[in-house]
Amino acid sequence: SADGVPEQGGDLLFAMGPRRVVTFGLFEFSLVVVAAVGGFVGQFDFLLPFDVWEFEQWQAQFAGPGAWLSGLGFAAQVIGGMVLALMLLAVGFATGLARTILREWGFRLEKTAKGLRRRRGLLTRTDVVMPVHRVQALAIGTRIVRRPFGWHGLNVISLAQDSGGANHPVAPFAQMEEIERVIAATGFAAPDADLDWRRGSAKHRVDSALIAFSITLPIALAAGLTLSRIPEAPVGAWIAVLPALAGVVLAGREAFLWRFDRNAIDGVQIYSRHGWLAPRLTIGAREKLQSVEIAQGPIARWRGYATLHLGLAGGSFSIEGVPLERARKLRRAVLKSIAQRDFSAVIAE
Repeated sequence: SADGVPEQGGDLLFAMGPRRVVTFGLFEFSLVVVAAVGGFVGQFDFLLPFDVWEFEQWQAQFAGPGAWLSGLGFAAQVIGGMVLALMLLAVGFATGLARTILREWGFRLEKTAKGLRRRRGLLTRTDVVMPVHRVQALAIGTRIVRRPFGWHGLNVISLAQDSGGANHPVAPFAQMEEIERVIAATGFAAPDADLDWRRGSAKHRVDSALIAFSITLPIALAAGLTLSRIPEAPVGAWIAVLPALAGVVLAGREAFLWRFDRNAIDGVQIYSRHGWLAPRLTIGAREKLQSVEIAQGPIARWRGYATLHLGLAGGSFSIEGVPLERARKLRRAVLKSIAQRDFSAVIAE
């Protein structure tokens, strides 16, 4: 392959050599570890020689051997903050890189007579086989930082369990042309350019925006009333504006995403696409779905839209904010495909 992994055994669909794995690890920045470091310091600060959360304590430390740094005034504070941020970034990058190397080293995906065979791992080597006929859906996604570089990930949702879950990463860090080859091997098909994509209900987005704003507005009012009564908090009124601004941002987000969240259906598959900065596409095989449910809350019933839940064994596939008539049409089409599926043949396989 292009990553220097020798092709052997079954039909090699996708592989990641050392260079690809390291590149993948650099994109796997771990915020969890950064938060864990902060939590550790907060819980065990009594073991430290001074209170790290008190600015006066830091000034006292600078008054000794680092007095020259404290003399820099505001510049010293900026430099110290930048150094701390760089240290946390280094910890996050190093942790993400180490975790990715341990998990994905020697990644190989092959198509064999028994199904898709995936092998990966440095210290703990895993070897899993996923029968193709048990793959019910595919999920293609990316993240904000990866998207400009063209990196995406492909998961298959299967009846076969993988570490207790139904989502199997089969191409976790790949370009779209590599993902399309894996999709073809599963018996699925990427959406055609002329596929009839439909937006969700605009009413659903309006209602979501109003709900988001109505949740943050009382918080803003309560914060403003509380802080305005504290003489030592002259900026209380400005602080109270922040929840209101957050509500405006959330409301604007709902209106913006309405342009990108869409659904479609063809003769054999159903599609759901949502997100802009980190888009995700889910493709379900109509005849392999287990059930179809239309769910409506009180507001949805009043406004005429619904959420379509498509049953997957061990997974989830939902399309939110679908106009009611459209949801019923999708349900009829999927149920027709399910009724034509001979599940006794699946069990025999």
